[in-house]
Amino acid sequence: MKKVIVASVVLALLITACAAPAAEQEVVPTPMPEMEEEVMEEVLPDIVDTAIAAGSFETLVAAVTAAELAEALKGEGPFTVFAPSDEAFAKLPEGTVESLLEDPTGQLARILLYHVVPGKVMAADVSDGLVAETLRGAEVSFSVSDGKVMINDAEIVATDIETSNGVIHVIDSVILPPADIVDVAVGAGSFNTLVAAVQAAGLEETLRGKGPFTVFAPTDEAFAKLPEGTVEALLADPEALADILLYHVVPGKVMAADVSDGLEAETAQGSTVSFAIHSDGAPAINDALITATDIEAFNGVIHVIDTVILPPADIVDTAIAAGSFETLVAAVQAAGLEEALRGEGPFTVFAPTDAAFAKLPAGTVEALLADPEALANILLYHVIDGKVMAADVSDGLEAATLQGSTVSFAIHSNGVPAINGALITATDIRASNGVIHVIDTVILPPA
Repeated sequence: MKKVIVASVVLALLITACAAPAAEQEVVPTPMPEMEEEVMEEVLPDIVDTAIAAGSFETLVAAVTAAELAEALKGEGPFTVFAPSDEAFAKLPEGTVESLLEDPTGQLARILLYHVVPGKVMAADVSDGLVAETLRGAEVSFSVSDGKVMINDAEIVATDIETSNGVIHVIDSVILPPADIVDVAVGAGSFNTLVAAVQAAGLEETLRGKGPFTVFAPTDEAFAKLPEGTVEALLADPEALADILLYHVVPGKVMAADVSDGLEAETAQGSTVSFAIHSDGAPAINDALITATDIEAFNGVIHVIDTVILPPADIVDTAIAAGSFETLVAAVQAAGLEEALRGEGPFTVFAPTDAAFAKLPAGTVEALLADPEALANILLYHVIDGKVMAADVSDGLEAATLQGSTVSFAIHSNGVPAINGALITATDIRASNGVIHVIDTVILPPA
């Protein structure tokens, strides 16, 4: 009975609701969802993740990781990677991979970078004879014949595997970069001291770089000609060693055919070297004979020399080493000019010998050493700003000195040059920051 009553009440309520005026009903429409077509773009993995996912590049991935190149190859790129498969690595002589993994950031990294070309090179971009520069700095060459596409001596067996930051092409052999300057020196077997010196001076990676460099390479016998203990002392002083080694390097590629008698070139050390062609046709650099020429590496060229060449010292050290300018050196120090004459320059110094100072009236040198200002005034009268070589001097030429007054030059009838009244007895003694000419008399500025 209760169920009947409840049902009747519910039915009555429904009838009442349906009979209510339309104005009293609030109709809230339900909005239809907008149908937007979503296009999902495929997100490609990067080069490293693509190689990992493929499963056939385990050795390559392990090598890239060991060489600390994974982050670089995950970078923005784009890169084109010629990827040797595991089978390609297995074709290398036994123990090669293990040996390379012992030098991961050195030789291994250099080999891997030789498999990477900057930019995105698709299969359609490759033509017979195409050459491309790799991240190693050395070039690879392509050939197309009988349907085969080769990079160096490796066949490209799969192409155009696209990634988010470039493209992978699969190759069936590991390609090896051509030798750089250091490799050539190591392989020659006659530059053991030079190679050890390059490594001790921290220059190995520089000389393995893109270059090009021209290296005048002293043999082991050339280093053996240095005074006993010199090599050992230099190996313990990397900064001084690097200074000497860089004096043997000229930026750019200078072949034997480019060298002429009297040619000068600036070295990576900053000082210049001069070349000569001897009467018998033998070329020389400074006082070293060039005994073999044009040994090419991918990043430059090596010429063999029979003597270690030493960069010029600054003007003060050159004067000290000469042994005949003791009074001049003492005067420069007493006048407070030593640091200035060790500066960048260049300077031209007309240097009175000890014998020249001895020609002054008795007591003059002692008096000047006690009067630094007057002494500096006289010494600066012996210095010209800039580098004036003997060939630049002509009869009647005048030049301003650092003292402020001018000096005048004369060429005597016998060809001997003079400055004011002093004979110039030796010329063109080079220093790292200028040149010294020797004079036989102290010249005095006008009162």
